[in-house]
Amino acid sequence: MSTNEVSQDLWEGFDLTAEDIAGPVWDEPVPLKSRPPLPPFPVEALPPWLGNMVRGVAEETQTPADLAGCLALAVIATAAGGRVKVCVRGHWREPVNVYTAVALDPGNRKSAVFDLMVRPLLAAEKALIELSGPVRAEAETTIRLAKSAADKAAGKAAGAEPDQRDALTAEAVQLAQAVDEMSVPAVPQLVADDVTPENIGTLLDQQGGRIACLSAEGELFDIIAGRYSGKPNMGMFLKGHAGDMIRVNRQGREAQHIDTPAVTIGLAVQPEVLDALSRIDGADGRGLLARFLYSKPLSLVGRRNLSPDLLDEQVAATYAARLGGLTLALAGWTDPALLQLTPEADAVLLAFQKVTESRLGPDGSYAPIVKWASKRDGAVARIAGLLHLATHPEDGWHKPIDAATMGAATTLGDYFTAHALDVFDTMSADPAHDAALTVLSQLVTGKLTQCTKRELFRMLRRADFPAISDLDPALTLLEEHGWIRQQPPPPRTGRGGRPPSPRYETHPRIARGN
Repeated sequence: MSTNEVSQDLWEGFDLTAEDIAGPVWDEPVPLKSRPPLPPFPVEALPPWLGNMVRGVAEETQTPADLAGCLALAVIATAAGGRVKVCVRGHWREPVNVYTAVALDPGNRKSAVFDLMVRPLLAAEKALIELSGPVRAEAETTIRLAKSAADKAAGKAAGAEPDQRDALTAEAVQLAQAVDEMSVPAVPQLVADDVTPENIGTLLDQQGGRIACLSAEGELFDIIAGRYSGKPNMGMFLKGHAGDMIRVNRQGREAQHIDTPAVTIGLAVQPEVLDALSRIDGADGRGLLARFLYSKPLSLVGRRNLSPDLLDEQVAATYAARLGGLTLALAGWTDPALLQLTPEADAVLLAFQKVTESRLGPDGSYAPIVKWASKRDGAVARIAGLLHLATHPEDGWHKPIDAATMGAATTLGDYFTAHALDVFDTMSADPAHDAALTVLSQLVTGKLTQCTKRELFRMLRRADFPAISDLDPALTLLEEHGWIRQQPPPPRTGRGGRPPSPRYETHPRIARGN
């Protein structure tokens, strides 16, 4: 007996028509919006010594160049440490600190990349500590001697004759005031990790208004969301990006006044962390989300070269020397260096601005990311400043930014724009949408005409669908869009046991791999 005859026998007595058995005619399915492939990190936009390091680290660790590339920008920004601003035109000034966030799943060797890219920066920090040792020792000695002199003067005034007491008291007060105005410079620190917003304020106060948060994990977002305080606390990070004045007065503590704070952030996080970031109360409305340069590279896990070329020692040595030199050269600056644009560089940026402005309207392609895109031009100016310093690490503050550097910055600006569009689309999307795309891709790959829910679950990755029930939203969405339809369950035999898994037919397009 044929399969059709068996199916016919199963349905006898249930008053079903031929159409019920064969199924109704399929309508044209409604397409599911798939995201376009994202551009790779444009390593060629970096100066050769920096680009060679990014390529070498990416090859040895078998990670996307995006991770090392984004971290390279954050590392250069840390070296600049708020000591540099780009003068665009008029009163428009952009500091060169940046916030970068790279989204990669676990197992992508993020820690190894961070170690290779950040270690020379920590070596420069150690050199700054050693150089500051004599200065701090001198300050401590001076304060100790001044305090001793003030104490002696106070004692002398206390035991003086009435006709001499006023003069000696005035002298003691003057010496005591001088001691109060003295301070020992803080131990230099360039990088912090796992710090509260309050600690960020303290570090900014101690470190001349600069600090960087570089981490291969996403704890910083948990802290901003209120891990310690129980409520979101992002003010320090908003002002630390823009360079807005910070004034903190807390009971029982000395007031903290930072005129031009410069916070740099370089993070590698799991993709789910970005979704969690969007749910922090006020993160979107107050502009925290708009301050980050996002990257969502394609993981190489499963197709990595297990015998990669190792990082060239000369490349690593050049990277360490130039990064360290830039850090030490700018560490002593108090007033920021002002980088000017050549007329040609200004023309390149102006053309970029015109593209941005034309796409910000309600019907423009940047409308879904209007808050982020409104900061796009400023981000490009900051990146241009970083690329300029990396191109001229010995004396970049004495030279204007040229058109080639600004052009490279706009290339990176377009890269970050494409990734921002994807990140914000994911944040606002129905969670079932991506799951439905994954299921549909599996059906098309297998050119399946039908399958049960249980069979489909076995075909899919557990990472995407940990439990069979996780398939339900995706299957519902695919049904609503006309890509699949559930067949009526066969009649129960009355013998008990587990009910059969739901069976789905697929649209003829799927069977054709279309």
